[in-house]
Amino acid sequence: MEFHRYYAPEGEQALLQRCARIRHIALDMDGTIYMGNSLFPYTKPFLGTLSRLGIGYTFLTNNPTRSAADYIAKLARLGIDAAPGQMYTSSMATIDYLRAHHPSARRLFLLGTPSMQEEFVKAGYELTAEDAADRPDVLIVAFDTTLAYKRLCRAAWWASKPDIPYIATNPDWVCPTDEDTILVDCGSICKAVEGASGRKPDIVIGKPNPAMLWCIRDKYGLESDEVAMIGDRIYTDVAAGRNAGGLGILVLSGETSLETALDSDPVPELTAADISVVADLLLRAHGA
Repeated sequence: MEFHRYYAPEGEQALLQRCARIRHIALDMDGTIYMGNSLFPYTKPFLGTLSRLGIGYTFLTNNPTRSAADYIAKLARLGIDAAPGQMYTSSMATIDYLRAHHPSARRLFLLGTPSMQEEFVKAGYELTAEDAADRPDVLIVAFDTTLAYKRLCRAAWWASKPDIPYIATNPDWVCPTDEDTILVDCGSICKAVEGASGRKPDIVIGKPNPAMLWCIRDKYGLESDEVAMIGDRIYTDVAAGRNAGGLGILVLSGETSLETALDSDPVPELTAADISVVADLLLRAHGA
């Protein structure tokens, strides 16, 4: 198969029909609109195309290391204006999950960055100390770039207690980066906890869990197939779009290679070189 700019296994006409239904796009961030601290040159034109077509968009990330305000500030530094309502992170989704499913929980042992911890405190939660006597209501493990060995050991200790609910913010093994290193993400940290405690998280909140996309769908009064998820990972971004009943779009600007995309089962409904290709397809589908 020869790949030019995109591949759609069901054919171009079926793809354009799907794209014509889109009214809102959930945009992954790292690897999709920027890499590390470098904004892709096609990001601003892409957002301009969405505005021109009247398609809404939400920045959606599995990365909980920053608060929503921190992400909005980062986008501003990169030249992207975003309102608070356009940002949804896995830590925000975890707070929503706690309120819905553990309404009486107040005390958390949280393996996460100070920025993330502050977001939970502002939401009304109390964070327990690294102390066996300071028992939490819920254990939360996240992508923690400030990870300390003693806190990892304490998280494993609480995970070994089956009566304490155990929540992971996201399943990602690594975080995309433009630096010469590997950023060990939440999924890998949870594997360490599992190896030590014998327990997996009770639930993993972030993509591919469709709940984040369903929240966006319901917020704007849309149908499931009117929402698309664009990202650089098959096992989180594309799977979330599919699980939510929307269109899952893979871009090759981040983690995933074309070979991996074509070997996956199922193959993404749309694999594009980058979001500029998606913009062109949307313009065609909407007759603009």
